Amino acid sequence: MRRKQLWLMIAALITLNCLTVAYFLSKENELANFAVTEDVVATVGKGKISRQEWLNELETRYGKDVLKDMIDQKVVLEMAMKYKIEISEEDIEREYRLLQTRYSSFNELKSISENRWKEQIRNSLLKEEILTKDVVVSDKELKAYYEKNKELFNIPTTFHLSHLIVKTKSEAETALKELSEGSSFAVLAMERSIEEFSANEGGDIGYLVEEDERYPAEYIQAVKKLADGEWSGPIKVEQGYAIILLEGKIKGKDYSFEEVKQPIRRQIAIEQMKTSATTEVFWEEVKVDWFYGTKKE
Repeated sequence: MRRKQLWLMIAALITLNCLTVAYFLSKENELANFAVTEDVVATVGKGKISRQEWLNELETRYGKDVLKDMIDQKVVLEMAMKYKIEISEEDIEREYRLLQTRYSSFNELKSISENRWKEQIRNSLLKEEILTKDVVVSDKELKAYYEKNKELFNIPTTFHLSHLIVKTKSEAETALKELSEGSSFAVLAMERSIEEFSANEGGDIGYLVEEDERYPAEYIQAVKKLADGEWSGPIKVEQGYAIILLEGKIKGKDYSFEEVKQPIRRQIAIEQMKTSATTEVFWEEVKVDWFYGTKKE
């Protein structure tokens, strides 16, 4: 049980790291977007905020963390090349699917591309592999862990849904008519849906599995009959009537022991480590010299 909790905690930390990096990457995108604009980025009454003031504030708040993360990524790549360590595309795809199906916060960062998510996953797995490269775990221990924690390696069939909710069936039928005539589901959701949170996202409610209790069971019953890009008829819900759109589907998969043997080894090895699981232990070996000093703080 303790190992299961550790696995989940490590998975959550990896996710948090991805979310944090994604946030900083979004800030980087903002800077890029303003790179060709005028020097003034905002006016407040008669006052102005210059681009340089803004950049200075961003650097003060986030600069050290972003730079450290960039260094850590370079360190991981250097160490991976030195020790000829690689991560398979299958491992990356599995972790990406787990993020989609198990973490509701994943859908909140749609501005980050799939490729960038996978880059961060690759970096995290490379880091784990480098930190645990000298740890040996017996097949007996690996198999015992797998047998006790099989549910951790199962990806349930998952549906990416959008919905819009209106008060009456008549309103729902009107919306369906407009959809059939070519109206955008996202636009209709933003304009008509009385469920404010998802309306702001164009109706997008993320990824749902069959046992998900956040939304009515009728959603899953209806979505099973839909193809990608299709919407349902009116569904009676507590707030009124809902129409759901199937954005996409992730087919469920149960991973065999051989498919997850290496990830299990990494997780057991991390648990057994006596040193901190941080890339900074390799900074001296790679010879890092940075703006904030040559020693880690």
